[in-house]
Amino acid sequence: MSIKVKFFANLRDQYGLTEEVVDFNEGISISEIWDKVTNRQKMPESIMIAINMEYSSGDVQLKDNDEIAFFPPVSGG
Repeated sequence: MSIKVKFFANLRDQYGLTEEVVDFNEGISISEIWDKVTNRQKMPESIMIAINMEYSSGDVQLKDNDEIAFFPPVSGG
């Protein structure tokens, strides 16, 4: 099974990643995906996560062909 992982804004610059396809076994967690893609670098505490273009808490059961996106916190005025 595989999923697409995307990084946006300064996360893309910080980790040098734009998009990765990750092969995984059923039951993998968001933090395990993060560890696999970033070579175990610490996940920022205030990171935002979207699964299939919908913001998520990250405790969703992932399926084949899902898309995960990591964003820094968003602010605006």
